[in-house]
Amino acid sequence: MHKKLEARNVNVFYDQTHVIKDVNLAVEQHSVTAFIGPSGCGKSTFLRLYNRMNDLIEGFRKEGEILIDGRDIYQRDLRVEDLRKKVGMVFQKPNPFPKSIYENVIYGLKIRGVNNKNLLDETVERCLRQAALWDEVKDNLRKSALALSGGQQQRLCIARAIATEPSVLLMDEPASALDPISTSKVEELIYELKSQFTIIIVTHNMQQAGRVSDKTAFFYLGELVECDSTKKIFTNPTDSRTQDYITGRFG
Repeated sequence: MHKKLEARNVNVFYDQTHVIKDVNLAVEQHSVTAFIGPSGCGKSTFLRLYNRMNDLIEGFRKEGEILIDGRDIYQRDLRVEDLRKKVGMVFQKPNPFPKSIYENVIYGLKIRGVNNKNLLDETVERCLRQAALWDEVKDNLRKSALALSGGQQQRLCIARAIATEPSVLLMDEPASALDPISTSKVEELIYELKSQFTIIIVTHNMQQAGRVSDKTAFFYLGELVECDSTKKIFTNPTDSRTQDYITGRFG
């Protein structure tokens, strides 16, 4: 299998606070990896290393390497804008722009100067279909995205994230603000999208990790305790801390 993402001896500090401790992790292409662990254990911080969103946080410092397709994404000559075209992000709360559904999907392409109407139309339909939203909105593409339900807004944000054709999709608790029906739609979507994208999902929901991911990584107090096939992590983990977290003894 092709290693799409690799972290080598990664440490992260916010000023003097050591938040990620010597993490090594490889993520295979076209797979879904779930990051689980209690609040404040470093899951989201680690996720945001892959699109350099921590760079904006005061006092942030990183040691070690983060590689995408074998290239260190923290090299000086790498433009962050180029990196973020390859690495899409979906946040915890749906965050559509106060524009039409159509304008939301093509936002990233417009920024790049793509103005070919046929191409934009095709992209909107393709991405909304991939996000399992097309049939619900195809007659109202000029309507404000803010008029959609929360679950629809989150699927629109997924459509927007994949419109620029990234190869990696990061999802930071993408269903935590959604009702159960919308959650199951997002989960189905994750399962379908992995044929085209390498996906990492941070989730507090253990059942969700069990349902959508191929591999699960358990973080605790800034350490990566273990990462293995999801089945093994949930049925026969190597480390007693993983067992304790999964069986609800803490967290």
